[in-house]
Amino acid sequence: MRIERVRLRRISLPLVSPFRTSLGTEYERSALVVQVSTPDAEGWGECVAGADPDYSSEYVEGAEDVLLRHLVPRLLSAETVTAHTVGPLLAAVKGHRMAKAALEMAVLDAELRSQGLSFAAGLGAVADRVPSGVSVGIMDSVPELIDAVAAYLAQGYQRIKLKIEPGWDIVPVRAVRERFGDDTLLQVDANAAYTRADTRHLARLDAFDLLLIEQPLDEEDLLGHAALARGLRTPICLDESVVSARSAADAIALGACHIVNIKPGRVGGYLEARRIHDLCAAAGIPVWCGGMLETGLGRAGNAALAALPNFTLPGDVSASNRYFATDITEPFTLQDGHLTVPTAPGLGVTPIPAALDRATRTTTELHRGRLSREEIRSPGDR
Repeated sequence: MRIERVRLRRISLPLVSPFRTSLGTEYERSALVVQVSTPDAEGWGECVAGADPDYSSEYVEGAEDVLLRHLVPRLLSAETVTAHTVGPLLAAVKGHRMAKAALEMAVLDAELRSQGLSFAAGLGAVADRVPSGVSVGIMDSVPELIDAVAAYLAQGYQRIKLKIEPGWDIVPVRAVRERFGDDTLLQVDANAAYTRADTRHLARLDAFDLLLIEQPLDEEDLLGHAALARGLRTPICLDESVVSARSAADAIALGACHIVNIKPGRVGGYLEARRIHDLCAAAGIPVWCGGMLETGLGRAGNAALAALPNFTLPGDVSASNRYFATDITEPFTLQDGHLTVPTAPGLGVTPIPAALDRATRTTTELHRGRLSREEIRSPGDR
């Protein structure tokens, strides 16, 4: 394909309720929506970088800057581009996996649309629906947490993930397990909030028969995770530590994890996510699909990814209304605890123009040979 234009929109969507983790509290979702235009098709991508560099070194303004200055011009100068050549074309720019993933996603969407193939078919999905889990943030009190979990289970979610941090771990986990019983699939996510010195404390979680504890230690501490894995019965799952198939292979070789959370944006795109899936499958390591508060665009791609055969644990591919009152696409809805995998060409969804316009704060277009920028005021300022 020959790319003629790339449009970047910085958008903002309010969350239906604040989402608190050990990293902080989010009240709205800031993201970049990428639109790639070719002679044959349009493609859509989403950059999952957050407003601040806390979960990752990447953040939305930095991602926008590197896209405009370095990444998009490389694609526009190439005579032909495919999803598989995006990585090599951008390789001279170090890091910035989330920004690169957004471009690859848009190119892959355009490519598959032009071929009449869905994301699911292109990635190798084997299921037409995927079980949906939900991530529950840190609450002000245990009763509030119990009410939230009860509501999610009543909606049909197949698995509950509790965010934890020092001071909010043993007590809330015990309360949820005792209230909802051993049949409830339950796991916890620390977002790297602990250190090796907390091994004995974290071992107390073994009593609650958890599916896993996700990313307890710093993302660079693979040896620490390996030591922790030897000291806990609860399986260790890595998230932030796995940024590529190579890092996944290293973690597995060191015994630093029993399970891997795959987030396409974190690892540089859906093609690398599939490589990690294949690597883990060969090593007998189950995987599941994590979430980054994506809009319907990212949710569609994640549903397709989660339909691959080694995604044997319910992921954070929740319904749209878990986070947004109004999404920028038609909403994904929960049906018997599952989300349907789109089968239309490409992502199978496109933004609703009016909804996308309402969410848009700025728009930037890059064409072959020229750059134009238009600032869009927020609806409240009009």
